[in-house]
Amino acid sequence: MVRSAAMNGQSKRVAAVGECMIELTETGPGTMRRRYGGDTLNTAVYMARLGAGLGIAVDYVTALGDDPLSDEMLACWQAEGVGVQRVARLPGRLPGLYLIKTDSSGERSFWYWRSASAARDLTAPPHGEAALGSLAGDDLVYVSGITLSILDDPGRERLLAAVAAARAEGARIAADTNWRPRNWPDIEAGRYWTARLFAHADIALPSAQDDVALFGDASPEGTVARLAGLGIAEVVVKNGAHGCILAHDGYSERIPATPVDLPVDTTAAGDSFNAAYLMARMAGQDPATAALSGHRLATAVIGHPGAIIPREAMPDFDWSPQ
Repeated sequence: MVRSAAMNGQSKRVAAVGECMIELTETGPGTMRRRYGGDTLNTAVYMARLGAGLGIAVDYVTALGDDPLSDEMLACWQAEGVGVQRVARLPGRLPGLYLIKTDSSGERSFWYWRSASAARDLTAPPHGEAALGSLAGDDLVYVSGITLSILDDPGRERLLAAVAAARAEGARIAADTNWRPRNWPDIEAGRYWTARLFAHADIALPSAQDDVALFGDASPEGTVARLAGLGIAEVVVKNGAHGCILAHDGYSERIPATPVDLPVDTTAAGDSFNAAYLMARMAGQDPATAALSGHRLATAVIGHPGAIIPREAMPDFDWSPQ
């Protein structure tokens, strides 16, 4: 539940752009549980839950097949309040698939089958043109490095052009590095396209380990300095149990995370942090309060298996003016 002041009677629009896949989680020898997940979809679901009481409409921008599993995905997203009018349905295509194994400390490993995923063509004409053009009407557009990684170079160019056009029309752009080496041909390509995405960002939400690996930053503080040096207004570098470093308005501060004895499953910790941070900011909260909200939701998420926790496990946020 979210409590907040009314937003002048006007609804706001958010678009998350990316890929959702079939998620298989190992529950025992030879047994699997099937759900759905993907970094930007996880963030979209949590934003939709939090935004429902704020007058904020959250849409997911992607492509799916015309198969029964794609039908199930759409129904699931709609049940969560995520808008699906910008989801393309591609005849004969299928969604991607991934398998999760989680160790005794809650850390997870992934294996992917996504080379023919319909989402790889989410920006392709003719269906991609309308969806990308619609971003100019959003108040916030959220994109991650994984979104870029599943596209070919022309698709990346189309996406970045649409992001730039949306920003020129007043949309705020939020981005997370989400570096996944297996999705890129080499590290140089990952650096090039990720840097181009962040050149359009108003809010940067990377994880420290991703930017150390991709850009060679010596420390989370180095990541903050590099991104702030690009002129990004808000930089939030997530650093797991060490909390995050927040930089805005010319200064930086550490925002501690809530201690957790033993996480059940760290899947979507960063995705949920991003959702709460962005919704708190859209509700008019200051960046430090938004970061604390991000930590609070992420703490709840890692206490449950899977990327999306039950609604009844959601923390209660009060984002009313103080």
